[in-house]
Amino acid sequence: MSKPIIFIPACHLTKSPVNVRKRSDPRADAELEASIASHGLLQNLVAVPVARKKGEYRITAGGRRLDAIHRLIEKSVFPADYEVPVHILVNARDGREVSLAENYDRLQMNPAEECRAFRDLIEVEGRTPAEIAKRFGIEERFVHGRLRLANLAEPIFDALEADEITLDIAKAYATTADTCRQTAVWELLRNSYSRDNVHEIRRSLNGYSYRASDPKALLVGRDAYIAAGGRVEDADLFSTAADERWIDTHVLDDLADARLAAEAELIREREGIGEVRIVAGQRIPYMETYALEPLSGVPEPLTEAEETRKQEIEQEIAVIEQLYEDADYQPEAEDEARYTTLQTELAAIVDRVPVVAPEQKASALAYVMLAPDGTPHVHHQLYVAPVVEEEGDEVRGEGDDEAVDELTGTSAVEDDRPAISQRLRDMLAMMKTELLAVHVASDPAFALDLGTFIMVDRECRYAGCEVPSELRASEPSRLLGDFKPETSAAAEWTRLDEALDRSWTKHKPVEERYDAFCALGDEARAAWLGWAIARTLHAVPDGRHGAGFLNHLGRKLGIDVAAWWRPTALTYFDKLTKPGILALFEEIGGAELRARYAGSKKHDLAASAERLFSGNVVVEHDYLKRALAWLPDGMRFTPLEEDGSSMILDEIEEGMAPVEDDVEDDAEAADNTEIVQAA
Repeated sequence: MSKPIIFIPACHLTKSPVNVRKRSDPRADAELEASIASHGLLQNLVAVPVARKKGEYRITAGGRRLDAIHRLIEKSVFPADYEVPVHILVNARDGREVSLAENYDRLQMNPAEECRAFRDLIEVEGRTPAEIAKRFGIEERFVHGRLRLANLAEPIFDALEADEITLDIAKAYATTADTCRQTAVWELLRNSYSRDNVHEIRRSLNGYSYRASDPKALLVGRDAYIAAGGRVEDADLFSTAADERWIDTHVLDDLADARLAAEAELIREREGIGEVRIVAGQRIPYMETYALEPLSGVPEPLTEAEETRKQEIEQEIAVIEQLYEDADYQPEAEDEARYTTLQTELAAIVDRVPVVAPEQKASALAYVMLAPDGTPHVHHQLYVAPVVEEEGDEVRGEGDDEAVDELTGTSAVEDDRPAISQRLRDMLAMMKTELLAVHVASDPAFALDLGTFIMVDRECRYAGCEVPSELRASEPSRLLGDFKPETSAAAEWTRLDEALDRSWTKHKPVEERYDAFCALGDEARAAWLGWAIARTLHAVPDGRHGAGFLNHLGRKLGIDVAAWWRPTALTYFDKLTKPGILALFEEIGGAELRARYAGSKKHDLAASAERLFSGNVVVEHDYLKRALAWLPDGMRFTPLEEDGSSMILDEIEEGMAPVEDDVEDDAEAADNTEIVQAA
């Protein structure tokens, strides 16, 4: 029972000790104070009368609002007699429960709702971000941030609104205002393991732009970039670092490649290098050089003076080392320092930097790359320039205009060709691969052979980086690395593995291995495909994500688990407690069968259970049928209530031979009979 809402001067109100909210946040309190100052008190307070003090009330719900009003009165924002609406509780005992209900039953606004509300205040009501920030007691930067979120690409904003992504993920996408870039990264990551990784989202977005401190940007310069039509994006609203980004990556790439190519040509002419390739970055991609042969220079010979000094040092070191061999010798500190100095001086003479001769440079391949400050420089490692052998070329005579130079392996025409940028090389590679992909996709039989070869070649540890494909058939990690049961399925897998035709693996070049694989018979290639696909399946315990699909595959294949697998002490019963094993006996033969084995020790009980559930024990006919059909839930592809257990039992009964009463000729059966009778 409560009285109607009445207006009471704030000076007659104090917070009640039964108010359940004990802590607060200064920033949130400041925002609440600003909101009340701008909009007034939108929600009434809840109070109980103070005993023996007429007109005085204690607030049980709304203590933060009351504190904000008192502060506003102190600041003269509100008058001293400012009245607030208060809901009066008749029963003071209800105060704590009402306070809990008001604070507990409260739904926080979805960030998407906040974003849309701020946007509507500006676009519909004509407010400015500064006005909104002042009226809600928040920073103007926060308002701009919510506006940036409101302008997210549609699929990302919809995901935020549906609580499919967190606010932090939305902020990561909002680090750029380019919705096309947002959408591209969203589609790239939405189904990957990195979809919730804020750092990966930012990294992917940054791949569509360059920092002003990037070596490419430093090489080209801001003025040249803007003059070519490039756009600059201000620092994002969710980062503390004030750093701009250059968002027209293709403009910067083209300018950097052109500038770097020109510098590379000057370096080639100045250094006398046979071929120069450019890499618009600080590192050379591994795939660029893995097949190239490094060019080793020759150390310069020692001068006569250096050779003489080398011999003197070696003689002095030999004397010192001979002294060290004497057990009674106690070296002084200056002796040890002298020894170290001699070793350092000798190393400086002997360890000479190899020098590449001019004739070696003429046949060398060099990479021109960027330093962190954007300066072009030649990578320290030179390589032997590859010789491109055109198929079908006839041997040229001595009089040919384009005779191949024996030293460089390139023609005179090729020597004058301009340096090709890394970007252009990548563009050509992409277009050529697209052409190849279209033809592979148009020939399913070819694609099947190619896919099978790529998977098995890589897993046979021959491929390495030779096959440029992301296709994998990697075997997943085992749930239990030390558990390798000797089951029927494991034995069959070994047989299948050993039966595979591995004749094609004897060839070393990948091209020859591929041709040899394609030359195998249909059955041999199909066996490799089955092997590659099957080994990728993960072991997933029931109840976890993916287990349902594995069960569906088992049902679709019609796998008879009981025919392939029976529980043994090693694979099942040893991992159960004694009461657990006895419960299985009771499930098979009731309390009577359980009582037979109740006196057995755990080890003997597990062995008896193995014999019972594999049918190697003399026991009642009905018990044996149930034991041979029983499976633990973790081994079933079909739930127990759906697998038609009665049909399985009928099939077992029809195929079983009668159990003979006289089994004395079977020693194991006789022993088991004695165990049962003794129990």
